[in-house]
Amino acid sequence: TMSNKTMVTEFILQGFSEHPQYHVLLFSCFLSLYSVALTGNVLIILAITFNPGLHTPMYFFLFNLATMDIICTSSIMPKALKGLVSEKNFISFGGCMAQLYFLTWSASSELLLLTVMAYDRYAAICHPLHYSTMMSKAFCSMLATGVWVLCAFNTAIHTGLMMRLSFCGPNIITHFFCEVPPLLLLSCSSTYANSVMIVLADAFYGILNFLMTIVSYGFIISSILKMRTSEGKQKAFSTCSSHLIVVCMYYTAVFYAYISPVSSYSAEKSKVAGVLYTMLSPTLNPLIYTLRNKEVKAALAKFFSFFRC
Repeated sequence: TMSNKTMVTEFILQGFSEHPQYHVLLFSCFLSLYSVALTGNVLIILAITFNPGLHTPMYFFLFNLATMDIICTSSIMPKALKGLVSEKNFISFGGCMAQLYFLTWSASSELLLLTVMAYDRYAAICHPLHYSTMMSKAFCSMLATGVWVLCAFNTAIHTGLMMRLSFCGPNIITHFFCEVPPLLLLSCSSTYANSVMIVLADAFYGILNFLMTIVSYGFIISSILKMRTSEGKQKAFSTCSSHLIVVCMYYTAVFYAYISPVSSYSAEKSKVAGVLYTMLSPTLNPLIYTLRNKEVKAALAKFFSFFRC
């Protein structure tokens, strides 16, 4: 019976312990990625905050995206780095649930926000004369708040369902952070409710969200092709190219990791996908948005020149 079993109070994150020869290299790479991700996203937040010229819907959503990236990578990286220099990487049950919550909250919020940003680009390119009305300050604030609150509520359900499960050993999580699929495989109680919620979340975040983004870009591309001048086409495409690159990169990682049943979970595949969306994506996002955006680069130059003075 369950009462005769020893309940797990802490887990061991397997991390990359099966490849000890790569620990130094991985530690250097992960620390570099984390440093660049933190620096890049903090700079974007500061540039948008202190430059009135960037107080527009597009940059307001970019501000939120940078915040989500910081939460996402910071909920994972300190523990992952510790695991690369420790013989065993222990994490308490409560710590694991907290990590799961903040990771799922930030990652799901980013997926939903990318859809909102696609709608913003659709409004800007397909309805330029009505853009200021369609994307008013109040509406943008409502959209951003809705993303944070909806995903916080969804994550609370997932984390609550996880906390009600019984874990009686083994306690080794085959990942470098606490993730839903490997945790479900360790449970010694029924995971039916969790599996149902995962399917619903996959349908909403992975499929419905993706389709809405595709539809938005379908209208955007159609509108760009109808433009008469090549200069107009180039200008319109440049306003959404950065977002399109980020969308493709993020959804590739998510589909690779999650759009599959828990029973077919692969530890190696999940670790690769985990690196993509918890480290690489938060690192590349600020680079993509700054290197391809003259306004952000100008705002950063102005920000740094202020400190030189």
